[in-house]
Amino acid sequence: MKTKAISSIFVLFAIAAGMASMAPAAFADHAEVAIGAVEESGFSQACVETGCYTPMVATVDVGGVVTMTNTDPTGVHTFTSGTVDGFTPSPDGAFDTGVLMSGDAFEWSPTEAGTYPYYCMLHTWMIGEIIVQEVAAEEVAEEVELMVMISDSQVMGGTQIELEFNVLHLNYDLTATQNGEVVFEEKGLHSMELIATHQIDALGSDENPIDVEVVSLGIGAPGDEDSWTGPVGQVTTAKVVPEFGTIAMMVLAVAIISIVAVTAKSRVVPRF
Repeated sequence: MKTKAISSIFVLFAIAAGMASMAPAAFADHAEVAIGAVEESGFSQACVETGCYTPMVATVDVGGVVTMTNTDPTGVHTFTSGTVDGFTPSPDGAFDTGVLMSGDAFEWSPTEAGTYPYYCMLHTWMIGEIIVQEVAAEEVAEEVELMVMISDSQVMGGTQIELEFNVLHLNYDLTATQNGEVVFEEKGLHSMELIATHQIDALGSDENPIDVEVVSLGIGAPGDEDSWTGPVGQVTTAKVVPEFGTIAMMVLAVAIISIVAVTAKSRVVPRF
């Protein structure tokens, strides 16, 4: 008998994708953001209600890059973190571009999550806000549908486990237990191909099966864990109860051939 187990996380990713589509914009990808100054914002306060910086509120990830550019061809401006009360500014030192001529730019990479208000030192009616957020978990996980199929057969007095993957270069842990005892355990395995085989020195039965567990560690070159992608921690299990394997089938085939040969040689015609 050949047992098979299939594990898929396609449904989980479908659910995650659905949740992401319903999540607020703050959880979208914000690795980079650009902010500019509205034209003639230094001469007129008409932009106050709609925003003298564009966008007036920007969102970026921790470790991302905020590019602040004076896109106003009519004047000079600053992007200074802090608050302003009327004409009284209160800088907080998080960032300060200094005076930017038209076309000049300044880059800031935030290291901590939080809300950072800012204003223009030269035109205090110009205010904006930068929201710095932690990278959402949904952005880290790769949308890979990992499938693992476990097959087994009796070979050489033990059990041969065949693992079939739908991706190349899968890193995984493999553990087999029987009657509560570990009969096979290998950590940090790597499969360059779509199929990997392992020999377990134990035989399962209906009363005492072998429990096989495969835990995915990621997809990528061995030893380069930082660049691995795909699901981590996905578990695939199967109960192994091999009855007929390759050798048993070969013996059975030889026996059948022998019976046919003897019958043909004896030319025995059954009578009814």
